[in-house]
Amino acid sequence: MLDLDTLNKMLDEAADNIPKEIYDRLNGGVVLSPDIKMHPESKNNDLYIMGEYHRDSMMGRYIVIYGGSFQQLYGGAPLDRVRRELDKTLKHELTHHVESLAGERDLEVEDEINLAQYRNRKGLLP
Repeated sequence: MLDLDTLNKMLDEAADNIPKEIYDRLNGGVVLSPDIKMHPESKNNDLYIMGEYHRDSMMGRYIVIYGGSFQQLYGGAPLDRVRRELDKTLKHELTHHVESLAGERDLEVEDEINLAQYRNRKGLLP
C-alpha cells in the first residue's frame, strides 16, 4: 500500500524540481493532506480531486495535494507511475497559481471543459 510518508517524499522531490520563482507569492506552500476528496459532481465515486489551488483572504495562496485520493487511485501502482501522476498534479496546481498571478483563467476554462465532458459521458445535465 502507498503510505503518506512515501507520497510526502515524492512530493518534496517533485517540488524541488520546480524553479523557485514559480513559488513566488505562494505563501502557504504545498501541503499534503491525508484526505480523500471526491468532486461534488462525482457519479458513483469515480471522480477524485487530486489537488487544489487556493486563494483565500485569510490564508493566502496555497496548494493542497490529497494523499488519500492518490492512495485510492494509485495505491497498487508502481511507484514511478505514482511519481509521474503526483508531478503532473503539482504542475497543474502551480499553473493555476501562475495564471492567477497573471490574471489569466485558461486552465480553469480547460478544467470546466473536462468537467462538461465528464457530465456528458455520465449522462448528467449541466
